[in-house]
Amino acid sequence: QLNILVDTGSSNFAVAGVPDPDVTSYFNSAQSSTYRSQGIEVTVKYSQGSWTGVLGTDVITIPKGIYGSYTINIATILESENFFLPGVKWHGILGLAYSTLAKPSSSVETFFDSLVRQAKIPNIFSLQMCGAGLPVSGSGTNGGSLVLGGIEPSLYSGDIWYTPIREEWYYQVEILKLEVGGQNLELDCREYNADKAIVDSGTTLLRLPEKVFSAVVQAIARTSLIQEFSSGFWTGSQLACWDRNERPWSLFPKLSIYLRAENSSRSFRISVLPQLYIQPILGIGENLQCYRFGISSSTNALVIGATVMEGFYVIFDRAQRRVGFAVSPCAEVDGSPVSEIEGPFTTADVASNCVSSVSFHEPVLWIASYALMSLCGIILLVLIILLLIPPRCQHRYTDNDVVNDESSLVRHRWK
Repeated sequence: QLNILVDTGSSNFAVAGVPDPDVTSYFNSAQSSTYRSQGIEVTVKYSQGSWTGVLGTDVITIPKGIYGSYTINIATILESENFFLPGVKWHGILGLAYSTLAKPSSSVETFFDSLVRQAKIPNIFSLQMCGAGLPVSGSGTNGGSLVLGGIEPSLYSGDIWYTPIREEWYYQVEILKLEVGGQNLELDCREYNADKAIVDSGTTLLRLPEKVFSAVVQAIARTSLIQEFSSGFWTGSQLACWDRNERPWSLFPKLSIYLRAENSSRSFRISVLPQLYIQPILGIGENLQCYRFGISSSTNALVIGATVMEGFYVIFDRAQRRVGFAVSPCAEVDGSPVSEIEGPFTTADVASNCVSSVSFHEPVLWIASYALMSLCGIILLVLIILLLIPPRCQHRYTDNDVVNDESSLVRHRWK
């Protein structure tokens, strides 16, 4: 029996295939009568960690609701670096993003695409992540749900609000603005989508582009009831501790994210209370409870990770190319809800398009990089050949020849 991390930010299904110091169980494919190796090596890199393994196929059954056996692609992880970490309760990862992100190429059919094709289920899944207010270092069995092929009414309350998927690789959405304690950060909306904004269950924190992160920290520090606060807490290098009987959440403001609605002239906002982003992590003795800041900076994306997703039932409606949010009943701390959804609001105060029109997928970036490296290599080779030509074969300059500064600079640098 293996616990699997459900990851909407990648597209490979992979499990530990050999013993590892940080996993308690692994899949021994040699003892499986149904596993078939494809002999294809695959490497997947994440924002933290990576693994290398071998691609194969195996047969799965779904315990509830989808009857029958289905053949899917599965990678057995043979080597990894910073992927399985001390104390993790999972032994593999289920990537539920689009095939564009699948490794080694998009021709590898994803787990969910295989299920949609073979079981004829609707092209939609939904995820309820529970754990609001519970210690981060807890048991990891907080009763969340993954629904394949539909929406389960008992897992949410109120209305579902949908935002369009801007591009089908990650679940890329469009964020219009952020508010801290009801106050708009007043940033250009393109800052929130630089270079993409995605919904990713495999990312623990709410990750913000550096400029946005800095503005959020300043706004939280300005509106919180704590005047002096260690910078290490905001950067994630230090914990903040309070007496166990205190509830520090009352000291911090609400954080709201505005998403474009299906009607592009409207928006809605999802809000998380401090109970979701000021996270209990460690008890010290009988008297102290320590907390971490559930928001971090990012160099390449705004990532709506578990910090926010634990407040909502999130619907990945691939058929209609949209992501839905509804309030989750398990997003309560001490009997009070810690998440909100409100709307609609007008988008008259933001740009008609907050996403850059130029969007490069990772495979395209790799191709461009290799092309540029090849071009540089050819130029370098030509220069070396020219420098090695014997003097008698080289052109002798006459009074009519012109040697400009640029060519002289290249020649002298080589000398």
